[in-house]
Amino acid sequence: MKAIAVEPGAGTPSLIDLPVPEPAPGEALVRTLRVGVDGTDDEVIAGSHGGVPDGDDRLVLGHEAVGVVEDPNGTDLEEGQYVVPTVRRPPAGVETNDYFERGEPDMAPEGAYVERGIVGAHGFMAEYFTSPADCLVPISADLAPVGFLVEPISITEKAIEHAAAARSAFDWQPESVLVLGNGSLGLLTAAMFRTTMGYDRVYCLGRRDRPHPSIAILDELDVTYIDSRETPVPEIPEVHEPMDVVYEATGYAKHAFESIEALAPNGVAALLGVPGDWSFEVEGGRLHRELVLHNKAVVGSVNSNRDHFASAIDTMAGLPSWVIEDVVSGVYGLEEYKRAFSDPTDDATADDDTTIKTAVEFSHI
Repeated sequence: MKAIAVEPGAGTPSLIDLPVPEPAPGEALVRTLRVGVDGTDDEVIAGSHGGVPDGDDRLVLGHEAVGVVEDPNGTDLEEGQYVVPTVRRPPAGVETNDYFERGEPDMAPEGAYVERGIVGAHGFMAEYFTSPADCLVPISADLAPVGFLVEPISITEKAIEHAAAARSAFDWQPESVLVLGNGSLGLLTAAMFRTTMGYDRVYCLGRRDRPHPSIAILDELDVTYIDSRETPVPEIPEVHEPMDVVYEATGYAKHAFESIEALAPNGVAALLGVPGDWSFEVEGGRLHRELVLHNKAVVGSVNSNRDHFASAIDTMAGLPSWVIEDVVSGVYGLEEYKRAFSDPTDDATADDDTTIKTAVEFSHI
């Protein structure tokens, strides 16, 4: 079978041949349909994040997948059933641990898990993959073509859940929300806040010039676009309004601290971006006072569990179909798979800032 993999330091993915995997007891064999590409894939390819499985010299990419069950292998799944795989698994040589037993692999600390297509385990960018049945979440046939969006939406499902939990000790009624980042995750999240969650006042911050497809989506959603070059995050309360919720999806380290300034009293910021190492000065005392004197909260969130995947499927079904269509800017077959990945060495690709979300198609739906 064909697979897309990367060798450490190669800086670019390659199409390779691998044998079709044999499912172990409790696993099903899945024929891959589509696999999404996101910023984490770019980081893995660049070598700044993730790592190959022990004893291997390359990593099969892909953690946002949708497929169809080819061989249920005695599990409760059915042949022909559409499924979305979760990402985390127990470390190699370990059947399970307390986090997986509780159904909370997303809360496991580093070293207590591997992530398929990211660190320590091969991903889903292959014509077939195997997975334990309890890590495969059923999805309807009508949503299967965009099932690769379930994983990123599940990340937001968890972040929102944890942010709300941080405010659960009192009568919290948020009305305004600021999404930092107008990439695919930021756009999907803004759409969730605006449509399925019913927020009237939703803002989204980015660094793109009009006209741009991402800003057009925000305009259609009636989400206020904020250009960070004109209005930095700390100035947003004065120019617009203080925010009850800040959702950070940029990985820009300063935003973790600037979010505190953007919050209204009793507000909460959810941080999802993963920055590189960067040292800079902050006014620690003032930000500390903001948190304490105004009952503000900041929570970090990474990965998601099966329940979040199931919620994400329900959420995706409730999003306007045009949002999904406009966010997905390209689905490419194996013969042109490289078009799904950003290539900083390609001037034509680097200059094209209109791409939002891409995927590789392994099999027709």
